[in-house]
Amino acid sequence: MSHSHIYFVGIGGIGMSNLARYFKTKGKVVAGYDRSKSTLTKELEAEGIAVHYTDDVAAIPAGFLNNGSTLVVRTPAVPESHSELRFFNDNGYKVLKRAQVLGMISNDSRSLCIAGTHGKTTTTTMTAHLLKQSGVDCSAFLGGISNNYHTNLLLSDHSDLTVIEADEYDRSFHQLTPYMAVITAVDADHLDIYKTHAEYLESFAHFTELIRPDGCLVIKKGLPLKPRVALGVKVYTYSVKEKADFFAEKVHYDTGRLFFDFNYPGGVIRDIELGVPIQVNVENAVAALALAHLNGVTDEELRAGLATFRGTWRRFDFQIRRDDFVYLDDYAHHPEELRASISSIKALFPGKKITGIFQPHLYSRTRDFADEFASVLSELDNLILLDIYPAREQPIPGVTSEMILEKVTLKFKTITTLDKIFEVLDTMKPEILVTLGAGSIDTLVPLIKRRYEAC
Repeated sequence: MSHSHIYFVGIGGIGMSNLARYFKTKGKVVAGYDRSKSTLTKELEAEGIAVHYTDDVAAIPAGFLNNGSTLVVRTPAVPESHSELRFFNDNGYKVLKRAQVLGMISNDSRSLCIAGTHGKTTTTTMTAHLLKQSGVDCSAFLGGISNNYHTNLLLSDHSDLTVIEADEYDRSFHQLTPYMAVITAVDADHLDIYKTHAEYLESFAHFTELIRPDGCLVIKKGLPLKPRVALGVKVYTYSVKEKADFFAEKVHYDTGRLFFDFNYPGGVIRDIELGVPIQVNVENAVAALALAHLNGVTDEELRAGLATFRGTWRRFDFQIRRDDFVYLDDYAHHPEELRASISSIKALFPGKKITGIFQPHLYSRTRDFADEFASVLSELDNLILLDIYPAREQPIPGVTSEMILEKVTLKFKTITTLDKIFEVLDTMKPEILVTLGAGSIDTLVPLIKRRYEAC
């Protein structure tokens, strides 16, 4: 890439930030805007990347005001009305979406692309770890912060494999050319973009058409999706509930540790240990193990890698774990993700009362799935609901968190705001506390941790 300066509009996003880090390692001058300071933007600043938080053309560093030397990377979460974005568009800058840039980078390697409504971040991070700790190695653009490596970007100086979280929002994953692909789930989501579940499924079907003829697709068995792969592409299935090309069986706990048998075509690894012992992660593990196996990771390396996997930040992420109190944080923001998270908590802590704090993400998702949200949140014992996090959206008349709350069947349920959360929590003595959601709820995590660590 000939540009010497790369400017990011929305640099604090998990996918934008790993690209920013990537270009910094390649010797480019990197800067960007984000609307709010976060742990991630602070880390970028500490790494020598200039970040500002006010939408103001005057705040763009002088070195980035040359349209010939500066490439602008934008996230679709930033509206066209954004003044800095308008400035770049009006003044002859090359402006690319994040997905386009990632597609350009990935075309220079063999890409392992993990897609799906949910499970893709954990599966991506797990795949990268299995490859990274083996003799195969990889680079990786992760959709979360790996707890093993404390970053969302991994680089290799010799492997041509690149692990990529393939995001279906805004059809971003259509910019990729996978060598191998995984599809974890196709439950309806992002209906603000796709309008119908049928259109959503069509987008995944098109994604399968992009797989290289010498590659393969690993797809969860039983999904309502008909792949349209090119001639030569091998298709494998995986499962935790039934036999497939790759499947788990004999899943069991032993003194707080989780083991299962991993079956692959022509072999089995018995009693393989999952480093993050959560039932829902077994399915993700089978997909990750399948990809790693297909790329030459040995049985011994698979066993060692899975046992040392430490999970992903904000994916079923334990913050406090004591006999008298447990606090964990989870990015779950779709009804099926919430169901998986809550059922996993119940399996780990049978008989304990679970208090959930949930922040709905997007007005459109709240409108489209209010009944489903209410149903799954009713599986908690206590619910504290926050106002909707709008992200990229403008309010939709009549769509509020009350739509969910009024349908929840719990005895204790309430709505509050982020700044008043402790007024509610201080009236309670939760046994198991979980924060759930994809918006600004992550700002509560260190505050809650600090409050309850002192108890």
